[in-house]
Amino acid sequence: MSTAVLSVRVRKELKEEAEQLGIDLRKVVEKALQEEILRRKRERLRELLEKALSSMDVSEEEWVRAVRESREER
Repeated sequence: MSTAVLSVRVRKELKEEAEQLGIDLRKVVEKALQEEILRRKRERLRELLEKALSSMDVSEEEWVRAVRESREER
C-alpha cells in the first residue's frame, strides 16, 4: 500500500494533548477521512437516485418495494 504525505495545521495545545494521551494522529485522521469519503459517496448516490426517480413516474416507496421483491426472488 502506498501512502501520501498530508500536512495539516491544528492548534498546538490540541496536538500536545493528543500526544500526551497516546493518540495515533495518523490513524485518527485516516479514519475520519475514510468516514467522510463514505458519507459523501452515500450522499452523492442518494442525490443521483432522487434525480433518477424524479425523472420516472415511480415513487421512492415503489422503488424500495421493487428492490425488496427482486431480492426475495433470488
